[in-house]
Amino acid sequence: MNLKRLGNTEVFVPEIGLGTWGYKGGVEPLRAGIELGASLIDTAEGYYTEDIVGEAVMPFRDEVIIATKVSGRNLAHDSVLRSCEASLEKLRTDCIDLYQIHWPNPLYPIDETMSALEKLVDRGCVSYVGVSNFSVRQMREAQHYFPNYPIVSNQVLYNLRSRDIEKELLPYCLDNGITVMAYTPLDAGRLCRSRHGSALSQIAAETGKTKAQVALNWCVCQENVIAIPKADSVAKTVDNCGASGWRLSPEQIRRLDKYL
Repeated sequence: MNLKRLGNTEVFVPEIGLGTWGYKGGVEPLRAGIELGASLIDTAEGYYTEDIVGEAVMPFRDEVIIATKVSGRNLAHDSVLRSCEASLEKLRTDCIDLYQIHWPNPLYPIDETMSALEKLVDRGCVSYVGVSNFSVRQMREAQHYFPNYPIVSNQVLYNLRSRDIEKELLPYCLDNGITVMAYTPLDAGRLCRSRHGSALSQIAAETGKTKAQVALNWCVCQENVIAIPKADSVAKTVDNCGASGWRLSPEQIRRLDKYL
């Protein structure tokens, strides 16, 4: 499994992690992924999967990077602190490796939210802070109110069909040493159902890889992008992990770039 630096930290994370939105697979697919090197597991208080993640990582805790999120409904200062405490309990850990704001919410002053997150880092409850679904403007504002620590990641929608982040957000994150975590990197499975003869199908045949592996590899060909696909079975987890350890050619990337 190829690794990439998390932000500008000294921590390295797998370029293929494990997503758990809508996850129903139990502990085995997650443990299979960990054993294959997909040692970053992403969850959220709003996913209601923190319990199963906590159970799955117990035998591997020192090897796993747990990423979870505080809901956009809980961004008041004290609510952030309470949400973190609840997540720690469900995850069966004393420290969240990456704690993210799930969605920006203008109903809550960002300075209060970031002040609470700073307290959590100071207390050792959280190692690193990230955001999710933030624009460049929102990232700048959040970082302004978080002066003592870096925002290391932004988790956003990114796949062959959803590429809006390439206009502004992706270059900004690259220039500022921020990891982009691509969620729904397989477009909820729709990419794998692409028509026969499509560029994705052709390149899968050329490389001897599956369509899912090609689509995921396209995502992580970007220097600062990692992908967090969800898989409810061991077989699919193994397939997704096979997206790492090799690279599409520049010519194949160009063909996929014209996918739409």
